[in-house]
Amino acid sequence: MTLARCLFGTAAAWLGFLAFGSILRLIQGPTDADRAVALDTMNSLVISIMILLSAAFDSILLVDLAIVYCGLSFVATMYLGRYIERRSR
Repeated sequence: MTLARCLFGTAAAWLGFLAFGSILRLIQGPTDADRAVALDTMNSLVISIMILLSAAFDSILLVDLAIVYCGLSFVATMYLGRYIERRSR
């Protein structure tokens, strides 16, 4: 196991821990906007984990999956924001 793979794995584990931390805000958030931000943060952390793991394991497939997941996450965030905006009127 190389040093780079170990460092990438450690960074991915730390980001996974932070993603679980944002789950608390997702459950506990006092407003819908707080929950939307927590969900978007969690999606960004998952994308970062996928990129780190693709670098650690030299996998181009994970980069492609991360790009697709990023696009879907963006669209979902836009729809969620529009839903929250219409609901607050």
